[in-house]
Amino acid sequence: MENIEKIELLREKTGVSYDEAKKALEENNYDMLDAVLALERQGKAEQPKDGVYTAGASQDMENVKKFEIAQKQYEDDCNKNNFKEGCRRLADFFRMIFKKSLDIDFCINKDAKKVASVPLLVLILLILGFFWVTVPLIVIGLFFGISYNFTGVDKVVLDVNDVCDKASQTAENIKKEFKKDDEKK
Repeated sequence: MENIEKIELLREKTGVSYDEAKKALEENNYDMLDAVLALERQGKAEQPKDGVYTAGASQDMENVKKFEIAQKQYEDDCNKNNFKEGCRRLADFFRMIFKKSLDIDFCINKDAKKVASVPLLVLILLILGFFWVTVPLIVIGLFFGISYNFTGVDKVVLDVNDVCDKASQTAENIKKEFKKDDEKK
């Protein structure tokens, strides 16, 4: 659109004189929107009743755009970090389990005296690798007066020790029952 056409269009839309329209366009580098806004600010043109027009983005629009950008960044970060975060948590869990398995000892006792002590990790590896040898040996040891307990700093150790004590007591009770049966015969 040529400059003369812009002047005519601005005159029609705003109701100002030819000279005022020309001056407003020249001052705003023949940008129609900026010229309309300039005339409205000067009070020479009537502001629209249905909406508001601005030459640049309003503060609200800038905030909306910033919010949309931040929201997209957050969603991208969530999508990227879900897997990474899950892997990191899993690694932290295994690291904690490994550390605790080294901090807790499995103790073998005979007649209330400590015979041997190994980290819980060794017991776990023995059970996983040689289940059919390790578990029967532990059970048979109960019948020969061997007791087991765990030492460490964890509350779980106390609960497990109660189970070990009950297993030892049960083995003793079974031995006594067999002795009574042998004596009766």
